[in-house]
Formats: sequence, structure tokens, C-alpha cells
Amino acid sequence: MQRRHDSAALPLYSRGLKNHRRTRRGGSRDMQLIGSLLFTAFLFLWTFLYAIAFVAMSVCLPFPRRFGLARFWANSTLTVLRWTCGLTHVVEGRENLPSDNHIAFWKHSSSWETVAMSMIFPRQVWVLKRELQWIPIVGWAIKLLHAIAIDRGSGRLAVAQVVEQGKQRLAEGDWIMIFPEGTRMAAGETRRYGVSGAVLAAESGRLVLPVAHNAGYFWPRRGLRKKRGVIRVVIGKPIVCAGRDPRAINEEVQGWVEREVARLAGQL
Repeated sequence: MQRRHDSAALPLYSRGLKNHRRTRRGGSRDMQLIGSLLFTAFLFLWTFLYAIAFVAMSVCLPFPRRFGLARFWANSTLTVLRWTCGLTHVVEGRENLPSDNHIAFWKHSSSWETVAMSMIFPRQVWVLKRELQWIPIVGWAIKLLHAIAIDRGSGRLAVAQVVEQGKQRLAEGDWIMIFPEGTRMAAGETRRYGVSGAVLAAESGRLVLPVAHNAGYFWPRRGLRKKRGVIRVVIGKPIVCAGRDPRAINEEVQGWVEREVARLAGQL
């Protein structure tokens, strides 16, 4: 009789255990959403307030000191991201970074890399859409950071702008950070690379360092919820570009980046 009683109780226990696990998972998802909302609110408020202080302090500071202030903003943002969402990162391939400055082609799948790149690479300037400079206060800060702001719809004019200003920034000792896809792509997707970065590399004779990561799987292009975990960033070996066809440069970089992203996704 005791055995029958125990056997009858097993299905009830099993259902109760499953319900308990569902409740825990649901509670965990709720907490992750709350943490994500808190981080998003912090990011907007912190960025705006810090931009005010940054502009005020940067008026009399040389660019290297300004970049130090920008790096402080990035570091504090990533710290709060870790506290609120449990999201951190690791970097592989730092040994591939040359001692002098060159051009980095980053995979663009989330907002995370726009924050983290200043913590991963040396002093740098970014190629970005000009509309970001129209944001009150924040846009002023972007201008003070020597960003190369382009009109993405201007075609050859945008390419010429990247090449001209990019050569100047390289001569000043800064790295150039480029998102060759031109816009954020959903995790697992890509698009044809823009040619401006490859033209700059071919004409300047600088190296291109491809950078792959899986941030899009943790901080999606759309949506507020960030997933807990560790973003992996991989810096590839430098690619020689002097005198090469820009299309061939893009093909080589994109091939490596997408293979690496697929490898990282397969290990999640």
C-alpha cells in the first residue's frame, strides 16, 4: 500500500517541481527586465548629464584628455551594465593590436559595441552618421571628440569625407573605428560593406583589424531586455591593404568577421 501511495504521489511531485522551475524562470526573466529598464534609464540620464560636464570641461582640453573623459563615461556605463543586467565581456586577440594606430572594422549588431570600443582599443575617433551631432548637448560632445560625421546618403561625397578626414586623424595618431555595415544588423545577419573604410585603408597604407563579437545575442538591436552573460570579442590579425582593391579588402574582412561571429554563436 505504501508503494502505491508513493507511486501516486510522484506525478504530483513532478508537476509541482516543473511549476516551481517555471516560476523561478519567470521570476528571473522579470528581474532581468527590471534590470534592463533600470540600465536604460541610467544610460539616457547619465549620457545627457555627463555630456554637459564633458562639454564644459573639454573646451580648454586637448583631444587626448578629452578621449580620457570619454573613456571614463564608457567604463562607468559598462560597470552599471554589469550591476543591473549581469552582462560583462572578455576580449581575445589583444596580441594582434600593433603598436601604432590603424583602422578597425567592427561588426555592428547592438549598441554595446558603440560603448565598449573605447575601452578595448587605444585613442580613437569614430565614423558615424551626422544626425548624431544634432542631438542637443550630446552632439556637441561628439564634435569635440573629432568624430567623422557623414551623410550616409551622399555616396561618393561621404567616401571622400572619410578618406580626407581619416588620413588627418591617422596622422594625428588616432585609430579609426568603422562599422562597415553602416547600421546595426540583427544577430546572425549582415549586409554589403560600405567602401569608405576600405578606400581609406588602401590609400593610406594602414592595416585593417577585423573585430567580431556576439553582443547582438545579449543586447539585441531592438527591445529593452538585455541577457545575462559574457560577450566575447575577438580581434583578428591585421590585414595588409596598401594598394589593394577596396572590394577585395571588404570581402576578406567580412568573410573573417562572419565566420567568427557564427563560431561564437555556435558556442552560446
